[in-house]
Parts: sequence; C-alpha cells; structure tokens
Amino acid sequence: MSHALVYDVPAVAAFMRSLIPGLRTSEDMVALGLQRNDRLVAGVLYEGINPFNAWMHVAVSPGFLWSSARTFLRACFAYPFEVCGVRRISGYVNETNERSMRLCQGLGFRPEAFLRGAATDGRGVVVMVMWRDECRFLKG
Repeated sequence: MSHALVYDVPAVAAFMRSLIPGLRTSEDMVALGLQRNDRLVAGVLYEGINPFNAWMHVAVSPGFLWSSARTFLRACFAYPFEVCGVRRISGYVNETNERSMRLCQGLGFRPEAFLRGAATDGRGVVVMVMWRDECRFLKG
C-alpha cells in the first residue's frame, strides 16, 4: 500500500467537501492530504493563520485508522506549530456531530467555548483548541 502526502488545496478541499457538505474555502487556505493507493483518505485545511492561532478543518474517510497514519498526524501538527509558529490551533464542531467531537478529543483538542445558534442548522457550535505544549504529535 503506497502512502503520499498531498498539498493540493483544490483536490483536498474537494475530498473534504464530499464528507463535509457545505464546507467553504478561502483564498488563504493551506492543505494537507493523505493519499493511499492514489486515493485521498484524509484531509486537513488550515486558514486564518496568524502568529498566535490557526484554524484547522479535518475530514477522514469512514473506517480511517489514525493508528496507521503517524507520519500524517505529525505533519498535520508540525505545519501550524513548527512551520507557522502558532501557539494554538482552533477548530469548531457542530454540537450534534458526535463523531467529529470524538475525533477532536482523541487528537487532543479540548472544548473552549460554546457558540449558541451558530451552526447552519441553528444549533450550537463547540470551539475546540489545542495548545502547542499539549500536542503529543510533536517531537521533543
């Protein structure tokens, strides 16, 4: 099985839109995807990067095993923390999306704020955060 990291924003965004209906992109986005046997199976989009924070969006194919993707995980967190030098990564999850909430918490994100009525369905959104010094995927 061949693995490759992909940095193509349109390709990664299209893959992610297939899993996250309504996902919007912006001109400042940076992409990282994981390709297995010439097919994207995971994607990350970063946006709004400044010296303090980066916003991170994640999508993975059903059945994706994070345990088999250590290199990808390392790259996902090395880019914002080591290359961009941010102190924190933020993300948001609709309160009703239990699968995404479990994924975020499994990666080490913690709930930081609740935005009542901010989701496209009128429900709430949970803002998640990971601090650089709490990221277990960075070396040292």
